[in-house]
Amino acid sequence: MTGLSRRVFLQSMAAAAAVPAFTGLLPNAVAMSRPPKAQYNGPWARVPKILSAIKLPAIPARDFNLKELGAKGEGEDASEFFAAAVEASRKAGGGRIVVPAGKYRTGPIHLVSNTELHVEEGAEIHFIPDPERYLPAVKTRWEGMEMMGYSPLIYAHKCENVALTGNGLIDGGADCDTWWPWKGKNGKCDNSSNEGDTQHPARAKLMEEMEAGVPVADRHYAEGSFLRPPLVQFYECNNVLIEGVTLENSPFWVIHPVLCEGLTVRGVTTRSHGPNSDGCDPESCKNVLIEDCLFDNGDDCIAIKSGRNADGRRVNVPTENVIVRNCQMRDGHGGLVLGSEISGGVHNVFLEDCVMSSPHLERGLRIKTNAMRGGNIHDIYVRNLTIGQVKDVIVINFYYEEGDKGDFDPNVYNIQVENLICKEANRAFHIRGFERAPIRGLQISDSRIDQAASLGVIEEVTGLTVSNVSINGEAFKPS
Repeated sequence: MTGLSRRVFLQSMAAAAAVPAFTGLLPNAVAMSRPPKAQYNGPWARVPKILSAIKLPAIPARDFNLKELGAKGEGEDASEFFAAAVEASRKAGGGRIVVPAGKYRTGPIHLVSNTELHVEEGAEIHFIPDPERYLPAVKTRWEGMEMMGYSPLIYAHKCENVALTGNGLIDGGADCDTWWPWKGKNGKCDNSSNEGDTQHPARAKLMEEMEAGVPVADRHYAEGSFLRPPLVQFYECNNVLIEGVTLENSPFWVIHPVLCEGLTVRGVTTRSHGPNSDGCDPESCKNVLIEDCLFDNGDDCIAIKSGRNADGRRVNVPTENVIVRNCQMRDGHGGLVLGSEISGGVHNVFLEDCVMSSPHLERGLRIKTNAMRGGNIHDIYVRNLTIGQVKDVIVINFYYEEGDKGDFDPNVYNIQVENLICKEANRAFHIRGFERAPIRGLQISDSRIDQAASLGVIEEVTGLTVSNVSINGEAFKPS
């Protein structure tokens, strides 16, 4: 093993600078070259304990069929039938709202405790992109800041035992003419502009009110503020299941659980390429399983968060005990990401047996924070990760956005990566801590990057250990 001193720069260009094009996922032959999967020992012994603490929702065995309540499933506005089904479930003490094959348009759907929204195969829910339909305002988090804002499209607040399941399609209705233009100028929409109705003034004001400690109930950011809602948000809920559904065209983040305990996201496809279209962003959640999912997104695939700046520190609830396994990541700003709204901290994250690849995948593993976000980020474990094509393989960046402009240095330590195989990358590493607050205890073992145009940079790291790692066919031994 080789230790690394406080500050090391890597050679900027690798020997094999000319890298042939690579598309698609890794061939089976490459994926099968891995050693057998390690057992759950050492720090991974926590995984079975976390799994045993996650409870699936208990849903009463009674159905409320949307067509039996009067919906036709022929593209009509079915809002009243969804509302009737939710109310019937509430009065009965819970049950399953069944959406049969067909096409249904609707406004927001607010679930209640002990209730499952089940979208059968062949069923399509299309949310009507009329912002007035998503009023009155509800308590929500937006970019890690609490506020009263537009209702998420599917929403539950302070519920026990709530689920979204089925093999159907849920379309958020966002595109370059609806919802997405509120982002302002962006790379997703050719017609985007910072003129007119954009989120910029409200976003700046919300940040000011957050830092000033304005009570959440007095932070009004719905009509006239142009802050887009997520597609699915379960807020302060326990025993949550999201399974099987395909989620497309979200106004903002796709799946955004906040302050939930006992969360399972399984077999879900998120396919949304608008601005800020993160796939799944558990924020300040405890005991989380994300498995067998496909993420193909305009922003991060999975982004683990815990609140922004003053709000993250005020609420002070980390995201902890997270298992991500057997997932595929395609387009996205990052495959597995921690941050950037991470002021409440993140720890005990375990990712294994995932596959990432796309010409539009910017980073494989990423931690993004700064001296305004801060955050205690530790005990992050990654193994058996296959990456086909990516721009940067491993990124830990303390200079995200505001960079070194704050009083809250990140505390990042004990990051372990083993058995990572990458076929092609533009850059192997972009790892930058602060001199006064270095990254501590980064371990990379039994890994290889077959082709990297640039080795990249490592700055302000103490306790880097590298064991059996090769880049461009040569042993990687930083000095």
